[in-house]
Amino acid sequence: MKILTLIARLLLGLIFVAFGLNGFLNFISMGPMPTGLAGQFIGALIQSHYMWLVAALQVAGGALLLVNRFVPLGLVLLGPVIVNILCYHVFLNPTGIVLALVVTILWFIVFYGQHQYFSGIFVQRMS
Repeated sequence: MKILTLIARLLLGLIFVAFGLNGFLNFISMGPMPTGLAGQFIGALIQSHYMWLVAALQVAGGALLLVNRFVPLGLVLLGPVIVNILCYHVFLNPTGIVLALVVTILWFIVFYGQHQYFSGIFVQRMS
């Protein structure tokens, strides 16, 4: 299981560092802009520069996973990004959902390897 967690952590880190840097440097061709609501959504993210924040979070979270420091923080930074990627592909643009699902599975594998650091948030408090 340690080897699987290591491979998942490195793959997840590489994916997010690469795609996060692409948000700044545009070295990976993403193809034509989608049409309809998906295109309007992406257009709004780009025009408002909100995409830069998302790209920065991707680079930061991916880098933390790659250097194996503060891995739980990296997972916390990447979790909401992954949820938004999944929602985008489920509700607006089904193409590309395979990579989104792969990233989600990788995130859960790494999370499972780090679950002891998250145990406090799964405790029901009695007041």
